[in-house]
Parts: sequence; structure tokens; C-alpha cells
Amino acid sequence: MKITRKLNEECAVFAVSLSIDEAAGLTYNGLLSLQHRGQEGVGIAVVNDGHIFCHKDIGLVSEVFSTAELEKLPKGKIAVGHTRYSTTGVNKRENVGPFVTDYLTGRIAVAHNGNVTNALEIREDLKRQGLRFGATSDSEVISSLMAYCMMKEKNPLSGIIKAADMLRGAFSLAIVCNDDKLIAIRDPNGFRPLCIGQNELGFAVVSESCALDACDFKFVRDVLPGEVVVIENGEIKSEGIKLNNREDDRGLCIFEYVYFARPDSVIDGLSVYLTRRNMGLILAEEHPVGADLVCGVPDSGLDAAVGYSAKSGIPLAAGFVKNRYIGRSFIYPTQTQRDNAVKLKLNPLAAGIRGKKIVLVDDSIVRGTTSEKIVRSLKNSGAKEVHMRVSSPPFRHTCHYGTDIDNEENLIANKMSLDEIGAKIGADSLGYISIEGLKRACGGCALAFCTACFTGNGESERAKKDVFE
Repeated sequence: MKITRKLNEECAVFAVSLSIDEAAGLTYNGLLSLQHRGQEGVGIAVVNDGHIFCHKDIGLVSEVFSTAELEKLPKGKIAVGHTRYSTTGVNKRENVGPFVTDYLTGRIAVAHNGNVTNALEIREDLKRQGLRFGATSDSEVISSLMAYCMMKEKNPLSGIIKAADMLRGAFSLAIVCNDDKLIAIRDPNGFRPLCIGQNELGFAVVSESCALDACDFKFVRDVLPGEVVVIENGEIKSEGIKLNNREDDRGLCIFEYVYFARPDSVIDGLSVYLTRRNMGLILAEEHPVGADLVCGVPDSGLDAAVGYSAKSGIPLAAGFVKNRYIGRSFIYPTQTQRDNAVKLKLNPLAAGIRGKKIVLVDDSIVRGTTSEKIVRSLKNSGAKEVHMRVSSPPFRHTCHYGTDIDNEENLIANKMSLDEIGAKIGADSLGYISIEGLKRACGGCALAFCTACFTGNGESERAKKDVFE
């Protein structure tokens, strides 16, 4: 049985263009910093003397790239890496990025974060042109389409831009070519983050700024929606906003701030940590309750709990001890063991919560099964009351852009009222942040937001900038 967090999101990219032959090792370090975005597979492709060498497999970064495996790759000056969580295609080695594709006069490697909604249509068109596919991932379709268009256009950059303009959905891309170009592209809506860093050795293109910090790159800027950026010979050049195929009025996935991103990242001008703290402040405004302690569910509930405590004046306390040494998968021979699996990762700190009224802050409730187990574990450890507060609105809709949300009929918010959900999970009260509150918490982001998983519609309205004390 595989135990996963409630929601997952597809992939991270990390790419560098350097003046020295250290690209492979630096990409490895960068992927370690982005492991939270995908734990199913990892790969690194390195450009060396006009050739592209790639190693990838199922597993965590440290599992796939032992010291021996990393040393087999040429160090190179240019590399692109990828961590994968599968929302399209089964979890097998062939579906792990980067995808390396040959065309008539060259080779490219593509790493992709997002979900391309017209991938099957493009795949069938390319198959009719004689192309063959060895995987079931939309990332392979992107790489094949780009190679095909590069051949047809007889100009690598023009071909890549033409191919990207045919894509629909979410795609933040890092592309390396065997002629030493590194190209970054973000879809016209900016669904997924992508940013650029620089140091004395060169440039990096990454999914989140936390990876720039970890690898000693200084943040330069975010890639703009629809923008194509080319890095070559130690210089960075923007080709401008080349893609205009927007999907309605959608924008950055707001759940990046709620859960996906690391709190030390800054996305489109906005600190992830501060937005989560703001969510907690607003939750305390919208759903106050008398209690003794505020506890966050590790890890993404912790920052919102800080905000709830600050606004309510209720002391903040650690409610759980998290086991940080458990791998990705566990086998449980009995149903009882499966039911208690959550305790392997989160064990209540009984000495601190016994006899207390607890405000429990978490990022989301999807089907309710995990929340029920967490609430039950607190009460079994002696908590007098547990009042659940959630820093995202109720999930009611699936996502087509790379967030792995269950079928709508399985989402608890579509089956029960607020009171029924609270009773189901065993909470003494339940409160979700409102859509308006969430957007207010994310005030100051440079982009509009997509909130379709909550509303069923893309949100074109920018959140107004708000200042929280």
C-alpha cells in the first residue's frame, strides 16, 4: 500500500548554464531542494561536446543518483533535471523526465512541470507523421513535438516557439539543446512557477526560488506568462511574450501558496511563508473559537497555525512529532495497520495536548479520511476538544492542469454539508477559509489566480494587496 500526502502536483524542473564543468552536480543539489514537488522519479540530462547524456529512474533523488551513478554522467556546463509526480502516465522509468529526443540535425532534452490538456491529440497527429512513442507522459509529447517542429522550421528556436504555441494547459519548461542553448518557457497563463537565478558561474532556471538559494544563485526574476527566455554563451535574452494561447482567464494555481511550494520560496513576487501566515490570520477572523492551544499539521499547516495564533491570541504549540525518516512506500499486511498508517508519520505529542481544547490547522480536506485519523489521534491522546480550521476552501472540482485531485464524486465537500463533514472527521467544529479570504491572503501576487478546483471557474481577478500586521 502506498501512503501519499493528500494532494500531489506534477514535477519540478532545475536547469543550469555555467562557465565551468559542474552542471551535473549542481543540478543534483537543486533537485534535492525541489524533491517536495515530486517523489516518484528523477532524471538529469547533461550537454557535453555536442552530445546529451541522460540518466533517470524511479525513486528519490538520492536513490536514483548514488555517487557512482552521478559520476557516470559527464559534468558538463549545461544540464537539466526533473523530479516527477505522475498525473498523466503510469509511474515507470520511461515516463520520468527529462525527455531526450533526436531530430534530423540535433538533440534536445525537455523537463516539464504541469499538465498539457491537448497532449493526446498532438500525440495522435505526430504518430500519423511517423513518430513513435515509448512512454505515456505528456512530457514526451512536448519533447517530440518540439523536435519535429525544429526539423520542419529549420531553425531550432523558431521550432521550439512554434511547438510551444500549439500546447494547451499548464507547462513550465526547461529545454537544453546540444548546441549549448538553455531555453525557459512558461505557459501564457502562468499556471506553474518558473524563475531565473544568476551567480558568477552562470544562470539557473528553476521551479522555485528555494532551489536558487540552496545552490547559491541570486534570484533575478520570474519568467513571465507566455515568455520565451534563451540563455547562451553566458548571456540571457528574452524573446518576449511569444505565446498567447491563454486558457480562459485563468492564472497561477493558488494552491502553490497553500500547499505545493516550500515556505522559503517566493513566487511571482510573493512570499509563500507570508501568504500561509496570512491564511491563518484570516481563518482566525472568519472562524474564531475559544481554545487553549493552536496546533498545525506538519508541514504546510504550520505556517497558517502561526497566523491563527497571532490573530487569536491563543498560544501556539507543537501538536505532533513528525517522523522525517520514512520513505515513500509502506506495506501493511492487515487492515488495522493500514488504518493506523498515518501515525507512522505523525504522532500526537500527548504530554502537550492532554486535557486541552485544540485548534487544529491544516491546508486542505480532500476525502476526509486523513483528517479523520488525525483528529481521532489527538482525541485518543487526551485532547478535550479539536476544532479543525482549513487554510483552503472546500475542494469541489478536479483539476486539468497538474494537480492530482480525486474524482468529484469522491470529494467530501460534494457529498456532505459543513456540519456533516465536521461530524465525519470527529471535529468539535470545522471552518474553511473563504475564497475571498484566500485571495486576500495572497494579495500582492503579480498574477491573477486559478481557483477552479474550488469554484469550477478560472479567476481573472487579482487579489488586492493587503498589509497584515
